[in-house]
Amino acid sequence: MTSPHPVPSAESAPRPAAVLWDMDGTLVDTEPYWIAAEAPLVEEYGGTWTHEDALQLVGLSLEQSARILQEAGVRLSVDEIIATLSDRVVAMCAEKGVPFRPGAIELLRDLRAAGVKTGLVTMSYRHMALAIVELIGFEAFDVVVAGDDARRPKPFPDPYLQAAEALGIDIADAVAVEDSPNGLRSAIASGAVALGVPNILPLEGLGAHALWPTLADRTTADMARLHREIRMSANPTSGRVQEVQA
Repeated sequence: MTSPHPVPSAESAPRPAAVLWDMDGTLVDTEPYWIAAEAPLVEEYGGTWTHEDALQLVGLSLEQSARILQEAGVRLSVDEIIATLSDRVVAMCAEKGVPFRPGAIELLRDLRAAGVKTGLVTMSYRHMALAIVELIGFEAFDVVVAGDDARRPKPFPDPYLQAAEALGIDIADAVAVEDSPNGLRSAIASGAVALGVPNILPLEGLGAHALWPTLADRTTADMARLHREIRMSANPTSGRVQEVQA
């Protein structure tokens, strides 16, 4: 007997209104470049900077990171630290190339071909974000919200809410893709479907709506299915959903 309410396949499930992307560690694997830029800067001022020290900056705003570097002995202003690190990371990208995360460009291209809106939501400053975007090779994003655009940085929800506002969508109709705990907290707080794709730091137990080990071989259909399943499974009294490993 045929069900009067068939469950849509991934291909026929309603697509999210937008997919919002973090940049460093999610779209591009530039976190090692940031880490490589930090240690020499601290050492120039007589301090020491370990890999464990560097990990605490992953996902923080540049202002927050700069203040921590000041505490480590870097005698520069916050703006000077941000400019120095950004310039060094951009130089490494120019010298070594931009290491895009597995499957990221392919998924972006598929989303664009399907007519799904896309936004870049990053704590990197706008000039650096745009430099990375220019290297993608096609018009990948409808909007860019950068660290110097955000009313409040991640983990506050503001960057994702600003992207949704700029796109003219309800944030609940968006999927946000993040690789860091701080970014994931921002995505969750915004009300988007929060998808974690871990890179350097683990994301288990933070409340992600779903965790994917990689974006490789993922498509618009996968995003549509994820968005539909999470919204269908939400508790109407609390809005909370269970973390899904996929």
